[in-house]
Amino acid sequence: METPALFPLAEFLGMKIESRNDSTMATLELDDRHLNPNGVAHGAVAFALMDSAMGGAVMKVVPEGSACATVEFHTRFYRGPSGGTLTAEATVINAGRRIVHLEAKTIDRDDRLVASATASFAVIQPRA
Repeated sequence: METPALFPLAEFLGMKIESRNDSTMATLELDDRHLNPNGVAHGAVAFALMDSAMGGAVMKVVPEGSACATVEFHTRFYRGPSGGTLTAEATVINAGRRIVHLEAKTIDRDDRLVASATASFAVIQPRA
């Protein structure tokens, strides 16, 4: 299992990101900074977990030296957890030369579905 490099937002939110053979996972322990005024996880938390896991999954299938950027993201929210660990798992559906299509889901500590998403990421080639 490899650990992709963290970035400032992931560090601020307290994420851990790990890549496996066929997926990438992003996890965090919910605390007060993640909650909305209703006392449940803000939707942006599940979104950030899935987007980060998807970015990690993209980087496993693109040529070395490439980068990626989210170009389209469709999210569905199912429940608002108020505590515990959230885990997002992302898998590549199709990896093209310029676009990678993915899916992800976020679950709570009781393995209940919190959110799901499909997305497309652009592959950015290094300039020569």
